[in-house]
Amino acid sequence: MPYVNQKETKQSKTIGTKLTPREYEEISGLVDAGIYLSASDFVRESIRDKLKSIRVIKIRDVDYETAKKEVLGYYRSYDEAYISEVSEDLELDLELVNQITEELEHEGRLKGI
Repeated sequence: MPYVNQKETKQSKTIGTKLTPREYEEISGLVDAGIYLSASDFVRESIRDKLKSIRVIKIRDVDYETAKKEVLGYYRSYDEAYISEVSEDLELDLELVNQITEELEHEGRLKGI
């Protein structure tokens, strides 16, 4: 068996919770139907799904010119993108990205990209 450094290995954590009888029965029914391997499997998958659906959008604090260069670069990399996608991917304020996009369009720098 290969050596495993315990400090480098992330260990699983256990979280306890209480369910209503109805919730427990519904989960047990899904397990009995073979949809999930166990109640724990259901809980793990449910948690993963929930975490995927909740994204915290970070907003970086950058000066206007830096943001403008990043937005222009983004549009050069992706021919088309919604302003919300640019904002999210670059972690820039939506209103700032909208303002920059309008300015770049006015300057003619987004044509042909």
